[in-house]
Amino acid sequence: MVTTADRERGLPDGLVLRPCRPGDLDQVGALLAARGDPTDADDQRLVADDADTGLAATAVVVDGDRVVSTATLLPESIRVEDVVLPAGQVELVATDPAYEGRGLVRALMGWAHERSAAAGDLLQVMVGIPYFYRLFGYEYAIDIPPARPVRDVPAFPPSPAPALRRATPADLPELARLQDAAQAAADVAMPHPAARLRWLVTHRATTTWVLERDGAVVGSVRVPEPEDGVLLAEPTAVDTAAAESLLAAGRALADGRPVQVTDRPASVPGAAWADRLGAGSEEAQQYYVRVPDPGGLLDALRPVLSRRLAASGVDRGGRDVVVSTYGASWRMAVTDDGLGPVRAGGRLQGPGAVGGAGVAPDQLGGLLLGPLGMHGLTRRRPDVYPGRDPELYEALFPPLRADLLTYYLPY
Repeated sequence: MVTTADRERGLPDGLVLRPCRPGDLDQVGALLAARGDPTDADDQRLVADDADTGLAATAVVVDGDRVVSTATLLPESIRVEDVVLPAGQVELVATDPAYEGRGLVRALMGWAHERSAAAGDLLQVMVGIPYFYRLFGYEYAIDIPPARPVRDVPAFPPSPAPALRRATPADLPELARLQDAAQAAADVAMPHPAARLRWLVTHRATTTWVLERDGAVVGSVRVPEPEDGVLLAEPTAVDTAAAESLLAAGRALADGRPVQVTDRPASVPGAAWADRLGAGSEEAQQYYVRVPDPGGLLDALRPVLSRRLAASGVDRGGRDVVVSTYGASWRMAVTDDGLGPVRAGGRLQGPGAVGGAGVAPDQLGGLLLGPLGMHGLTRRRPDVYPGRDPELYEALFPPLRADLLTYYLPY
């Protein structure tokens, strides 16, 4: 089905925004490599050549036959407890320096958001340069776990020791299974889609390794090209022994350089390595989130919210649950079966007067997906508050622990 996002559109100065074509790929790759990393061109080819994404995932702005700006929208899914939300992630964004300041990225972000909406996505999440994407409706919402230095690396066990080798396409089912297990305890999780797992076993910016024991894959780790040390990212392991062997293998890869790991405290490696890790950076690092349709997102999360309401023991007495972003509001009736469908309302500047909670629109992603919940946000933001029913709204919107996997490592 052709959507408005798939059509050419004119921009000022005779520029045109349109879907990427096969003849554009060399220019797109050259632009990405020049403005980012040389491996970005390879990554773009992987996206363009994959059946799950293809050329349609990328848009370009052209000046005649010259590609001067580009962006790609990748399909994602985000699990909140047991509800899976369709989402999109914008990546591989670049503009020719001679064309900066003309609103080309804004136009491309508009294209991406239209395409994401047409796909039924309820939110967008991304890793991006500081502040910039707040200009397009994004806000920092979900913590990025810190890379923590390893203080004590175990030695390999006696022979026969587990073997670390580069992952191949034949390992894809095991990689997916291991990552699913590692994310199982997270309240909010974004797995690698099948397409991205295919890319990650071939692209050059990072290497995916698997750990074998007695002929079976028992662990995995993703390692970027080393600089001053080695980072063991997205670690998985089936048990403590595999986690210890994975860390020992990381020391071998480091060859005397410092070793850091991406902390996943709810996973097997996270638990096994807890006493071996030093403190990570205290500098704030978060994923961007954009919520284009608050009512749609709240409605999708009703099964989760209904369970939280039931578990809270709060007697709502048949009154509606009300969430206001001040310029708009949403109501859910409390029924014997939980929360009823979301009903959109109008402006509601004082939601506390009707038993509702207020949340600034740019804080809604953090409220629904982030580590602070209603209680934490209320203590940081005057424009987020639970009104007259703090027990209810703090139960509905608790702090959440997240584990998100992205194309590029956020370190």
